Amino acid sequence: MRESSKPMASSSFSSSISSIPPSSPSSSPATATTPPRQNNLIEPPSSKKKKNKSNVFKVLRTVFRSFPIFTTSSIACKIPVINPGLGVADPHHNTSRVTGTLFGYRKGRVSLSIQETPKCLPSLVVELAMQTTTFQKELSMGMVRIALETEKQPNNNNKTEKNTNILEEPLWTMFCKGEKTGYGVRREANDEDLSVMELLRPVSMGAGVLPGNSESEGPDGEMAYMRAYFERVIGSKDSETFYMLSPEGNNGPELSFFFVRV
Repeated sequence: MRESSKPMASSSFSSSISSIPPSSPSSSPATATTPPRQNNLIEPPSSKKKKNKSNVFKVLRTVFRSFPIFTTSSIACKIPVINPGLGVADPHHNTSRVTGTLFGYRKGRVSLSIQETPKCLPSLVVELAMQTTTFQKELSMGMVRIALETEKQPNNNNKTEKNTNILEEPLWTMFCKGEKTGYGVRREANDEDLSVMELLRPVSMGAGVLPGNSESEGPDGEMAYMRAYFERVIGSKDSETFYMLSPEGNNGPELSFFFVRV
């Protein structure tokens, strides 16, 4: 992990995740009055260029983003309980290590970005159905399991079902610790996402805050972030899991994301 000589301001992420030492980019982030930061992120080697993006998907994404976050405890996740050995991958499954970043404004929702390396463009960005402050509180308790569940599309007219990568699904029902919280929405990385990833390029693991966009969050708005390595486990074409890897010898919080198609 790379650290700069000037520590970043304290935040809820860095205070609640004391086991992960804070880390910061080597240069100060640009303010709202400065020109946009140049994006030097590269295309990940395994990425496939997406073409002909559907306008229908854009409409659906806008609609579901406006849905409320559920707080009821009466709705339970359908997936079975996972063995608590987080971070220990099944040797029979396809595994790899990726970079995961959780970020969001204090008054907004938290998003998850997955990159093959910190220098690559995000291969996945999901806006989670959870406020940033709520996520910080959950993570401070030591273990967070988030399940993102989507349904298989039935075959029509006996035609073969389209083979869609589970991470390319546009919408998931989200569960945190077995309770439904709302909908997770996949989106293409926007300019703000890319700006955050560019600022955090020198960071491999850590937590802290970045100056917010004064136009949308006010002069005191801050964006909290947490970055770590995740182990990606591909169980099947209908299930993938991301386990956060704590620093060696560090008893940090346990965080995992389960993407499931049922």
